[in-house]
Amino acid sequence: MTHTITILGSTGSIGRQTLSVAEELGLRVAALTAEKNVDLLEAQCRKYRPELAVMTENAAAEELKARLADMNIRVLAGSEALCEAATLPQADTVVAAVCGFAALRPTLTAIHEKKRIALANKETMVCAGQLMQAAARASGAEIIPVDSEHSAIFQCLMGCRDQREVKRLILTCSGGPFFGKRYEELEHMTPADALKHPNWSMGAKITIDSSTLMNKGLEFIEAMWLFSMPPERISILVHPQSIIHSMVEYVDGSVMAQLGAPDMTLPIQYALTAPERVESPAKKLDLLQCTSLTFGEPDLQTFTCLADCIEAAKRGGLYPCLLNGANEEAVALFLQDKIEYLQLFDLVRETLEHFAASDYRTVEEVLEADAKAREFVRSRVGQKQFGCVK
Repeated sequence: MTHTITILGSTGSIGRQTLSVAEELGLRVAALTAEKNVDLLEAQCRKYRPELAVMTENAAAEELKARLADMNIRVLAGSEALCEAATLPQADTVVAAVCGFAALRPTLTAIHEKKRIALANKETMVCAGQLMQAAARASGAEIIPVDSEHSAIFQCLMGCRDQREVKRLILTCSGGPFFGKRYEELEHMTPADALKHPNWSMGAKITIDSSTLMNKGLEFIEAMWLFSMPPERISILVHPQSIIHSMVEYVDGSVMAQLGAPDMTLPIQYALTAPERVESPAKKLDLLQCTSLTFGEPDLQTFTCLADCIEAAKRGGLYPCLLNGANEEAVALFLQDKIEYLQLFDLVRETLEHFAASDYRTVEEVLEADAKAREFVRSRVGQKQFGCVK
């Protein structure tokens, strides 16, 4: 059971919800971090009174420091400060809610310090799962998933004495806002269209990833590392109602499923209290209102990002890192109206085809692969023949 937390990325969707859960549980807050949202981080600092506040942007940190001059809160800036926040001795749990690849170093640092990691960031495990798990084994740190799908699998595996009892993991997928559409129907989709998720309220980047099914592909890779499961024993089912969050099929034919309303409060809370369960303010599931639960296979011909993730998982090495770097860069460009929707798919596939990825042993190799993927995407978008029209 957690007593004191540090939240990396407290102004994002998961970070804000985590603070609400922490307040309900009566947890103390040691540190809060954000990128540049000074107004919200100031309000959070005044309410929760952490020892340390970090902003990754220097100018934002200077402004926050001036605003909090009347409070006994240290304010630091930059990526190294994130690592300091992740290792404060007062915190027993670090909630990794920073979006994207930027969470890698501070999360790894926290693992080395034997913190419990409430992992809401999937990109760190996707890009450097080998390093993350090796560090956790060496330090004895716990990594508890926050993603609803991985939290569901984590719960369904509790009591499993031997991994050989597991036949496969089944990740469920809502299908996103474009479920059922054909490839050609996606050509003119805008950021506004892609940001309309039918079931979940999330940040912009993860919502775009959900529309392309890249998010499910990243979860596929993350599940491999979290649960030490080869890709051949992981399946994906489209489940538009988002009631069954994932399942585990055992060798005897039994299928264990975790159900709940589409509300992140529950997986966040369980990551902080596991293995204990306590009362939760999460929306309760009313089974009488579940008129039907349907399932289908994902369309890999239309949503090629998912197919590319599965292929990258099978190739291993730095391929998942290259895929993730390309996707993060492409999504940022799409949200800035600099590329078309279908070019998200093209840029990811071209990146995987362009590079011959090797295995990795160090963080530096992972960082280098990420940088190469991003630079490749930027260079392709800058070429006239790529077809950027915006």
